[in-house]
Amino acid sequence: MKQAIAFFASVLMTILSFQTTAAPQTEQAIQNRYLMDIVDVQGIRDNQLVGYGLVVGLDGTGDRNQVRFTSQSIVNMLKQFGVQIDDRTDPKLKNVAAVAVHATIPPLASAGQTIDVTVSSLGDAKSLRGGSLLMTPLRAVDGEVYAVAQGNLVVGGISAQGRNGTSLTINTPTVGAIPNGALLEAEIHSNFNESEHIVLNLRDPSFKTARNIERAVNELFGPDVAEADSSAKVLVRAPESNRERVTFMSILEELQIEQGRKSPRVVFNSRTGTVVMGGNVVVRKAAVSHGNLVVSIVEQEFVSQPNAPFIGQGQGQTVVGSDSEIDIDTGDGHMFVWPEGIALNDVVRAVNSLGASPMDLMAILQALNEAGALEAELVVI
Repeated sequence: MKQAIAFFASVLMTILSFQTTAAPQTEQAIQNRYLMDIVDVQGIRDNQLVGYGLVVGLDGTGDRNQVRFTSQSIVNMLKQFGVQIDDRTDPKLKNVAAVAVHATIPPLASAGQTIDVTVSSLGDAKSLRGGSLLMTPLRAVDGEVYAVAQGNLVVGGISAQGRNGTSLTINTPTVGAIPNGALLEAEIHSNFNESEHIVLNLRDPSFKTARNIERAVNELFGPDVAEADSSAKVLVRAPESNRERVTFMSILEELQIEQGRKSPRVVFNSRTGTVVMGGNVVVRKAAVSHGNLVVSIVEQEFVSQPNAPFIGQGQGQTVVGSDSEIDIDTGDGHMFVWPEGIALNDVVRAVNSLGASPMDLMAILQALNEAGALEAELVVI
């Protein structure tokens, strides 16, 4: 009993010591941020491209014979260059790999610009190191070709295999990149310069943030220029001229907005035991008891011999038996008493100072959330 009282006292003293060094933050600090850091402008967005191609020049690490589409692609390519090959012919090439190529076009990119591409193996190629991508058209979701990719691959992984089948692989040798490997052939249309309004989409929907954006824009440009449509969208009247619209957007970029309150979060990664939490998470007054239950069962075999095994017949028999030993250990039951409004970082530091593991911390925080004492959103990934 004295040990338990001493333990509880040590926990409480640890928490109080942390409170004296860092005052708990009971309310989320109001933070001013630039407008373009909290919104996305409709019409100014990335666009994704994808294509199918061939990587050649591999040192015997390409696709094997069982990958039929690689052989078909080689035959079709050679026919386009005037090489006459029967459709049933299997080239059996080991220096070629079929790959998927994908890239992302930045907003409002123009024809003639270059973009990076990523190349990934589709078949059973061992490595793409040392290979070169042949000219590959890249298409958007509408099926149109907007870029063409070609060039030498940069592969960060490496793979080696011995004659006895022993292999060693570092990173991923079947994925590579080509910096500036694609050339844009056409522009993707955007309605940014055509729409009457500039639509600002909030990354974190909030009625207060939307209202603050409307108020800040109207105070700068005049009444009824901005209109909060919802908690996630603000409509801003824009100049008709493209030049004036660019100037207008440059002013909006420097506009500082008082962001509304964001709900603090505690994120658990159940696979790795990682716990990530915001700095504004607080805990209401609560008590948590956490202990470990360990059940161990030990089986020990023994041999039972009769008193006179060689005298007479049927007077005894050797028997093999087992002796079970069961032990239950409940561990040290920890009782934590949190004062009202204590900051969660103080709680975590107090628990960690007692040698608790991340899994113990996750269990404690889940219990606090179920009890309604955790003022945060609990997210498990």
